[in-house]
Amino acid sequence: MTTAPLGTGAATTPGRRRAVVLGVAAALAVAFVVATTRLFVLPHQDRPARADAIVMFAGSPGRLERAVALAQAGYAPVLAVSQPTAEDPCPTDIPGVEVICFSPSPRTTQGESRWVAEAARARGWNSLIVVAATSQSTRAHLRLARCYSGETRMIGVPLPRTMWPYMIAYEWAALGKALLLQRTC
Repeated sequence: MTTAPLGTGAATTPGRRRAVVLGVAAALAVAFVVATTRLFVLPHQDRPARADAIVMFAGSPGRLERAVALAQAGYAPVLAVSQPTAEDPCPTDIPGVEVICFSPSPRTTQGESRWVAEAARARGWNSLIVVAATSQSTRAHLRLARCYSGETRMIGVPLPRTMWPYMIAYEWAALGKALLLQRTC
């Protein structure tokens, strides 16, 4: 019996090819899970600190309550709340805090980032606390950094468990769009 010299490929069997394909698929699956966890499930989060304004990006439940709590705790003299639709609530008066409710154009994270940058220039804001869904934090930070050069502290609000599958798929698509198609402010 003769065997082919190593490296000629003659000794490759269907079982070996299958093992290589499965190994590559497993490595890609692990990379996807690690990237998803790092980007959307457990992204970098900052601790709140005194800022010029608190900005809440619209979306999932819990954001408004977290933004209002930060404002009531005295972290900033201004609370800006994104209201892309008429159904999005605007908080009532908060003693000692100016409340601004705005409708971004377009009604997206990109539109919110553009509004924030314009308001920051007009009002002299050099530091912000941004309240967003945990899953949105990475993309919101990317979008905002393209429009605003001041200090930004990202505060994530966890999603209800039932929303995670949809939001992970959505965030992958939205991040791809931000990275590949909409690369400017």
